[in-house]
Amino acid sequence: MEQLLPTAVVGSWPVPEWLERHKTDWHRSRISRTQLDEIHDCAVTAAIKEQELAGLDVVSDGELRRDNDVDHLLARIPGIAVPPTGKDFYYDYDDARVASSPVSPDDAPGLGLDADLAFTLARTDRPVKFSLTGPFSLARRVTDTVHDDPADLVRALAHVLAGAAGALRDAGASILQIDEPFLAGYPEQIDLAVEAIDIVTRDVDVSWALHVCYGNRYARPLWEGHYDFLFPAVLDTRVDQLVLEFARKGDEDLPVIARSGWDRAVGVGVVDVKSRVVETPEIVEARIRRALEFVPAQRLVVNPDCGLRNLPTSVAIAKLRAMVDGAAKVRATLT
Repeated sequence: MEQLLPTAVVGSWPVPEWLERHKTDWHRSRISRTQLDEIHDCAVTAAIKEQELAGLDVVSDGELRRDNDVDHLLARIPGIAVPPTGKDFYYDYDDARVASSPVSPDDAPGLGLDADLAFTLARTDRPVKFSLTGPFSLARRVTDTVHDDPADLVRALAHVLAGAAGALRDAGASILQIDEPFLAGYPEQIDLAVEAIDIVTRDVDVSWALHVCYGNRYARPLWEGHYDFLFPAVLDTRVDQLVLEFARKGDEDLPVIARSGWDRAVGVGVVDVKSRVVETPEIVEARIRRALEFVPAQRLVVNPDCGLRNLPTSVAIAKLRAMVDGAAKVRATLT
């Protein structure tokens, strides 16, 4: 990307209360799938426009078609059985289980995500980042009595996601992001996670980002720790950018990135999505300048810590505008 210190979201956008109601209504058979699809179209279009108005350089679809970070994908993968009873609340996780080893659907290798991307690309002239929950995290939400080795489920899901990534590339994707929100809770399994990530990325020639956080379910962290567990395993991945959280945790992990040997882009979280306190542009500016002590400006991307799903829309927009203004203050002194 030519822009110095480009600004981006991690992926998700706030889900307004009216959209929550409609999503839950669909699960309770109160509205049709056609109605919900039309509602999603309106919500995604609005989210894209709000990101543009906030001044972001890279936008997303806000992941607003997804109930959560897992079910949207699992429900579309042959071999994964989802109970037909539905959910009481859209954001709940389905009790998914493995019926047979997951495979890519012959008639829809993109899992429908390629259509979601095409919709987004048609509504903005800005670069679009499209995210996929990674195979390691997907596997943590499935009951598996089929595979003798749990790692085989992770690898099978990785091959399915590789097919989806190929379809997304063919649909025009330029930036794809793998989200591994569960990885920080199982740092001892980093080698398996990296192996699976490489399966997803190796034959798909786009710019790849990997987002690793410490959990963001209902705006609460699930784990604590440090990013040193990523290294050296992640150094050999086919990933162009690490997207990490620093605003909530502080910047003590920045030296970890610097001494790790990581020589690619880093998406540095500079606003805390688990707090409704809106940062000032000056706070953002200070956080970016601190990051520049460890990451060259040409390799630094500015983003929130995690997705914005759990924030009120007005708070999320205010945080993004502060982020954009703070980045502009730093950029002006660098150029």
